[in-house]
Amino acid sequence: MAAESLEDQRFTDRAIEAFIRIALIAILAAWCFEIMRPFIVPIIWGIIIAIGLYPGHRRLTRFLQGRRVVSAVVVSVLMLIVLLVPAVLLSGSVVGGAQDLVRAFDEGAIRVPPPPEGVANVPLIGGTIDAFWRQASSNLEAALTQIAPYLKASLKWLAGVAAGAGLGVLQFVFAIAISGALLAKSDGAKLAVGSIARRLAGDRGLEFTQLAEATIRSVTRGILGVALIQAILAGLGWLVVGVPAAGLWALLALLLSTVQVGIFPVAIPILFYVFTEADTVTFVIFLIWSLFVGSLDNILKPILLGRGVQVPMAVIFIGAIGGFISSGIIGLFVGAVVLVLGYKLFLAWLQGADSANPGSDGATDSGPANASRKP
Repeated sequence: MAAESLEDQRFTDRAIEAFIRIALIAILAAWCFEIMRPFIVPIIWGIIIAIGLYPGHRRLTRFLQGRRVVSAVVVSVLMLIVLLVPAVLLSGSVVGGAQDLVRAFDEGAIRVPPPPEGVANVPLIGGTIDAFWRQASSNLEAALTQIAPYLKASLKWLAGVAAGAGLGVLQFVFAIAISGALLAKSDGAKLAVGSIARRLAGDRGLEFTQLAEATIRSVTRGILGVALIQAILAGLGWLVVGVPAAGLWALLALLLSTVQVGIFPVAIPILFYVFTEADTVTFVIFLIWSLFVGSLDNILKPILLGRGVQVPMAVIFIGAIGGFISSGIIGLFVGAVVLVLGYKLFLAWLQGADSANPGSDGATDSGPANASRKP
């Protein structure tokens, strides 16, 4: 009995000691996560940028005779220029457009033309639109007072989007710095990622790492890259023709293009605005430019995404919208990439399970075939 009691006491002591160790490790992990939480999104985005830019960085390194640090600095500076120059131009247009709109409203310079004939005949909503339009053409202030609650909610949402965009730009700058550091130490980063992957997934760790790299590069170029190109080109076109708040519409075009809706829901109303404000030659040139920019995804996406992994559009849509809701503008990109990566890893896991456990159809087929060989 004494021996059993002593053994129970030792077991209890070991259990308490193990619990204390596990609790301390959990507290340390939670503490580390709390410290690193503000940097998680920029770090993830920096990894995505580094993976997407690695082929170009490698070619530039060969051109610079193996100077990886110089190549990483050049790539990072170019990325900052690509990010900051359009951001400054577009944000300046938003501020300037808002100031011009407020000044014109205070001076009474805004005139709303009367509605064209036939608007009242539109089913269901024609009468309401015609009545409000006529009131706005005769007394704009009274019409705005009527929709003041809706305007207040819209302005609040726009202010939140603008704040999120500013924070996203700052996070993007930090992410570019992280990507530059990763590119400068690409060999060490590869070894570290390989070691972590083997530790987590064993022999298949390298396979999962290559799959993650291919997925991130494909989605970054084929989906996010095309959306960014379309938004920048569309925004610059709107700046040239003098569209008010061109930066805001470019941001909205970026969102719609990323979730595979396209920029035409934004471009078509702007075309109507330019048609009413600009001369014929300017409108025709702007129409051709808008059609070209709006069709770029049909040209670039098969080229950039065709060589990568194939991903259902629903996965990209859910990832982009969920990431935007949870993390703001930068979450729009991170959410799509993370969800696509999880989807591909899930498919790889399912395929591994199928190959490890062949179906009963194969065994059933082999039975008659073997039986037919018997005399």
